[in-house]
Amino acid sequence: MKKQNNVIAIIGPTATGKSDLAIRLALDFNTEIISADSRLVYKDFNIGTAKPTEEELMKVKHHCIDIASPSDDFSVTEYRTVAQKAMDKLFEENKTPIIAGGTGFYVKSLLEGLNIPQVEADEEFRKEMKELAQKNGNEYLYNILKSKDEEIAQKLHPNDTFRVIRALEVIEKTGKKMSSQQTKNAPDYNIIYVFLDALERDFLYERINKRVDIMIYMGLVEEVKNLIAKYGKTISLLKTLGYKEISEYLDNELTLEEATELLKKNTRNFAKRQLTWFRAIENTHKFYIDECSKDELVEKVKNTCISMM
Repeated sequence: MKKQNNVIAIIGPTATGKSDLAIRLALDFNTEIISADSRLVYKDFNIGTAKPTEEELMKVKHHCIDIASPSDDFSVTEYRTVAQKAMDKLFEENKTPIIAGGTGFYVKSLLEGLNIPQVEADEEFRKEMKELAQKNGNEYLYNILKSKDEEIAQKLHPNDTFRVIRALEVIEKTGKKMSSQQTKNAPDYNIIYVFLDALERDFLYERINKRVDIMIYMGLVEEVKNLIAKYGKTISLLKTLGYKEISEYLDNELTLEEATELLKKNTRNFAKRQLTWFRAIENTHKFYIDECSKDELVEKVKNTCISMM
């Protein structure tokens, strides 16, 4: 009988320490990390995405980070192709891949065989939708999708215009809801889901608030200025969490204090949506970050993973 490959998937809302845990486990298991974060694939977006530092990237090899230009649209299908290739290489080396990230679409596509309908890109339609969003706001476009396919809309952020437009494009081209066309063809892996959460919601929210303060201190404002200078104001990534709020500050729509507080609020709301998404995954092993120290958490997770392999 062929030996089943093991995969460790570290999931959970933002600011729960997924990246740090992944690095600790990767060092202990002598393996590599495959990012499952839809923004980490893009170059130059670093502070606002909490991208691993150069020092962390040197400690453990990471895949699916800095592989696309912010000017390009990188699809979940492209992600799965790159990530699967990295996984297969690790399997050949008898290593256990560690998947870590907070983008549910990426995790489900890679590990649970979630197949997204393949529809040829219609640049004219995309341009029309982008203009509609620029004229009326991202929320307006999101509400159009919500009226056509509420199930898929619930899984997307209103400011994730690329995926909102993609969902509308699928509906436009096929005449069917995107949610009704998604299929699953689960790969034959032994997936060990490590779900990081907090017993006390305020504990998680405080970590989120602190992370935002650190991002501002580390130079998020300067990063956004440089991104605008390099890529212009219209790229969709500048409409995402962390970059949208600071862009509004730079446009004098908000004070820096207001932008910071709004970013904290929006990140907390984002964490709630992530929790809803990941709770739907079956057979997860939940660990609470406010229940023990970091070292104790690593040991608990490591022992669980070993027992499940």
